Amino acid sequence: MPESATIPHTPSSGGDSEGKSKSADKSSRTRRLKHDIIEAVNELIQDITTCHEQIAEQAIEHIHQNEVILTLGSSKTVLEFLYAAKEKRRSFRVFVAEGAPRYQGHLLAKELVARGLHTTLITDSAVFAIISRVNMVIVGAHAVMANGGVIAPVGLNMVALAAQKHAVPFVVLAGSHKLCPLYPHNPEVLLNELRSPSELLDFGEFSDCLDFGSGTGSPLLHVVNPAFDYVPPKLVSLFITDTGGHNPSYMYRLIADYYSADDLVVQGRIASGKLSSNRFCLLYSR
Repeated sequence: MPESATIPHTPSSGGDSEGKSKSADKSSRTRRLKHDIIEAVNELIQDITTCHEQIAEQAIEHIHQNEVILTLGSSKTVLEFLYAAKEKRRSFRVFVAEGAPRYQGHLLAKELVARGLHTTLITDSAVFAIISRVNMVIVGAHAVMANGGVIAPVGLNMVALAAQKHAVPFVVLAGSHKLCPLYPHNPEVLLNELRSPSELLDFGEFSDCLDFGSGTGSPLLHVVNPAFDYVPPKLVSLFITDTGGHNPSYMYRLIADYYSADDLVVQGRIASGKLSSNRFCLLYSR
């Protein structure tokens, strides 16, 4: 070997080993996190699937012989609740307000009749006229807020006011997945959304009213079609969930069992190179 020849220097493999170890740890944490998320989602799906049965099991405690029940719109939870009472040989009649403009009450009335329940379909405007004949109002919910208020299909606040006026119990059926840890006054909460005006009127028939003929650039006719109502807790007599019956004043404690402060924060939006926090609440519609 020539004197000028030198043996090449090989770098230490310690750095590579450390990098591989960190990569393996990160991969392991990712797999554990993925497993935990899948497990939590499957648990939520199972809760949603079975909550109707668990709520329906309590029907016999609340619906009595020869009573008249009023509901509005369509709800699978309400359907199963009423049918469970009928299966226990309770004889009662159901008044269904049709739930305009989507008329979901027509679907519920049809299903109730198919299951052998005595059913009367009424217009929404007839609620005050018949409420004096009603023993109990039973409705579903879109979401239950932390203060015990209810986000529900449009028209239910009117029903709740009628029930309060005539001292008729107003009962809300809601699975635990409908519980929301936010309050109505939180800026993140959108209490309503507007649906298409086409649900209310035919644009062809009302085209002359919608013309921009006022000279101000505004149409002569405005159409507002809200999807939801907010029912304050003072109008709710009882919540029936898959964990039992609860007063509105107890709902914040029940919600605290399902949520922590960390659950309200999602690190999901990147702004200016940094993760910013977005508070959110999922509102399930069933």
